[in-house]
Amino acid sequence: MKNYVIGLDYGSDSVRAVLIDTENGLEIASDVHWYQRWKNNAYCNAGINQFRQHPLDHIEGLEKTVKSVMCKSGVDANLVKGICIDTTGSSPIPVNNQGIPLALIDGFEDNPNAMMVLWKDHTAIKEANEINDLAKNWGGVDFTKYEGGIYSSEWFWAKILHVIREDEDVKNAAFSWMEHCDLISFLLIENKDLKSFKRSRCAAGHKAMWHQDWNGLPPVEFLNQLDPYLGKLKENLFTETYTSNEVAGSLSEEWASKLGLTTNVVIAVGTFDAHAGAVGAKIEEQTLVRVMGTSTCDIIVSSNELIGSKTVRGICGQVDGSVIPGFVGLEAGQSAFGDLLAWFKEILSWPIDNLVMKSAILDDSQKAKLKEEIEANFVKTLSEQAQNIPLSESIPTALDWINGRRTPDANQELKAAMSNLSLGTKAPHIFKALVNAICFGSKKIVERFESEGVVIKSVIGIGGVARKSPYIMQTLANVLNKPIKIAASDQTPALGASIYAAVAAGIYPTVLEASQKMGSDFEATYYPEKNLVDTYKNQMQSYSELSSFIESITKNK
Repeated sequence: MKNYVIGLDYGSDSVRAVLIDTENGLEIASDVHWYQRWKNNAYCNAGINQFRQHPLDHIEGLEKTVKSVMCKSGVDANLVKGICIDTTGSSPIPVNNQGIPLALIDGFEDNPNAMMVLWKDHTAIKEANEINDLAKNWGGVDFTKYEGGIYSSEWFWAKILHVIREDEDVKNAAFSWMEHCDLISFLLIENKDLKSFKRSRCAAGHKAMWHQDWNGLPPVEFLNQLDPYLGKLKENLFTETYTSNEVAGSLSEEWASKLGLTTNVVIAVGTFDAHAGAVGAKIEEQTLVRVMGTSTCDIIVSSNELIGSKTVRGICGQVDGSVIPGFVGLEAGQSAFGDLLAWFKEILSWPIDNLVMKSAILDDSQKAKLKEEIEANFVKTLSEQAQNIPLSESIPTALDWINGRRTPDANQELKAAMSNLSLGTKAPHIFKALVNAICFGSKKIVERFESEGVVIKSVIGIGGVARKSPYIMQTLANVLNKPIKIAASDQTPALGASIYAAVAAGIYPTVLEASQKMGSDFEATYYPEKNLVDTYKNQMQSYSELSSFIESITKNK
């Protein structure tokens, strides 16, 4: 008899559900829901790097997508055995003592501080700096050491500290805080006891300074020095954490009825999207999986015997079991990847949106057709023209820090920059410089891993950029001087989540075995063009020099 599982992948802009055949990983049906409030830019202020999301966007998307895949597939609900949630992170949200998000409670419906603080929100730079200073100077253990030695404004404690200092009402009403992946998993299960709920090892280890060496989260003595609220909050958080092959609970009667499923469905412990994506791409030791979308996450696994107690500087953490139980998961990444190119597209689109589309010469039908044509050809044409610019021609040098630097060595105060502009610099030259920048930023991450003794023999690319931009992927292969395999699945993180669900449901004994059976095939491989590798090395030297200069003037401000 067939068995099926559902993977739910919450991205920055939308949630995707996939219904997967556990025998072979075949996608039976999928559906995507775009967050409407987020699309309308509600609760966000890019000028101060504030990016918040309303949980109703996520809840509405959950119901719509799961019901849709069940309807499309015609699969008997009794054959669906498990669900696993993956989300962005760190994306914490304040909840009351019943685990209900404050944004769903009267009086907080439109308060941005009561919303989920999205991963890309950088309002907590000051608080992250305080955490780093205290961790290095308080006289005890450095609780950031398994998170690269630098705590980021993108992460759990810094975001909470910022919000409770800014908003007394939220501070007083928030009984606890939950990562997005934990919140949605908790929403679905029958047992609504926050204290016994199984929190994600992946989220806690990479973003909340949780580690076995100090028996969980940092001690009250440390947290109180940041703010007594944090010390008190720890009592309402967790001590133990769990990997995503474990069962968080069973689907509640309420949600089984809403989704058209049964209460026999198990809900796996939640996880982060990049880690699930690595599992969906059949990750194995000495393989770097690059999850490429608005930002990137770079995932590697290592045996405990190889990594031991060694800590890797400047990454986003190393956590036992965060990707594959029994292996240490190591995470790095770039704060902007696709976002950098989207920013440039928005800059170039200004005259189109504000002049052409408001012109009285064109009627509404012509404007709509023109807009559609531009959208279809914008990046494609830029890529083609950029690709045809000889590397011998003068090309600007750009930095990829448009949203700060995630790794190596997190610093969200850094900004992007560009040099070597001239009157001969055209839009395709700048586009080429930006593509080079995101690839050079990727190379810096690889160099850091390798300098710290982490061996990388192969690279796998997943996500929209990997599948849709041959020009970027070929440039990346040339810069890294390594072949890059491209996962064929459109929904690799959701596929990885479904693999966790299959193990939690008892269909497979281990994540490794399930990944090999259900994981994505590969549709292409990009090999380094040997005649260009040295040229990119020389250009990367200019990137490094500009990086050093921008970092030095940032420190001196």
